[in-house]
Amino acid sequence: MRHGKKNNSLSRKSAHRKAMLSNMACSLIEHKRINTTVAKAKALRVYLEPLLTKSKTDSTHSRRIVFKYLQSKEAITELYREVAPKIADRPGGYLRIIRIGNRLGDNAEMCMIELVDFNDLMTKEPAEKKTRRSRRGGGGAASAAKETSTEETAKEEKPKAEAKKEEPKAKKDAPEKAETKAEAKKEEPKAKKEAPKKEEPKAEAKKEEPKKEDKKDDKEEK
Repeated sequence: MRHGKKNNSLSRKSAHRKAMLSNMACSLIEHKRINTTVAKAKALRVYLEPLLTKSKTDSTHSRRIVFKYLQSKEAITELYREVAPKIADRPGGYLRIIRIGNRLGDNAEMCMIELVDFNDLMTKEPAEKKTRRSRRGGGGAASAAKETSTEETAKEEKPKAEAKKEEPKAKKDAPEKAETKAEAKKEEPKAKKEAPKKEEPKAEAKKEEPKKEDKKDDKEEK
């Protein structure tokens, strides 16, 4: 009878079961996650977690004990070189089982078993949520509202001060423009005075033309 036997035989004899768990452990150490049935994953977790704890102490004795179970030099080097430094600060619970539904055919319950520290999505720290401050609250919200109002008034006063500084500059520029206009007006009469002087040679030319015509008439009479 099978009274008091808590281990799951997985419908296999002891030699077959130990070989299967050893191969699954080597695959998990190499690939960091594997898909299998839930029953096998639970048996693998009981089998592998004591070996991961043993790998934290890197000594010849611990390597030989782990090698007795895994029987793979590649798995041992990967375990002590890559896995052990990452799980050094974790006090147990190195594996995670995630159920992924039932298998087609025999409808067996399937899962994914993985090393916790090698899942980048899970190990990322969640971003801190920014709390929104509402003005309906008590003194804390009121003080925050006052601070924001003072900052806004300070921002409004700065452009006003800059505008006041620019106004005197504009006033200084205005007399300069008026002076330029006055100079332009003074120059206009000078131009008008010079215009009649230029017209005098034209008048002299007109006077000379009749004289030439009189000379021609005298020649014709002769």
